[in-house]
Amino acid sequence: MKRELLTTEQLSAVTREMPDWVVATGGLERTFEFENFVRAFSFMTAVALHCERLDHHPEWSNVYGTVRIRLTTHDRGGVTDLDVTMAELIESLAYG
Repeated sequence: MKRELLTTEQLSAVTREMPDWVVATGGLERTFEFENFVRAFSFMTAVALHCERLDHHPEWSNVYGTVRIRLTTHDRGGVTDLDVTMAELIESLAYG
């Protein structure tokens, strides 16, 4: 993956394809709601394993059943294809 910053048009396409993700302050952000803490933490654990494999780690927080995630490629200063790949992966793990 090249890790090139996405253009405004590319970011618009991403949010059309994944409408629950929003572009905010140079990152992709989404909040997930789960029925309880164990389910939320299990989701975070599954995501963490893939983050390590991709060597790309989100900014995130967890309060009970809520998980907030922000994806950005820090060394590029914004959203890249790597963030989109991570968002797609996270979507596939969320409620499956």
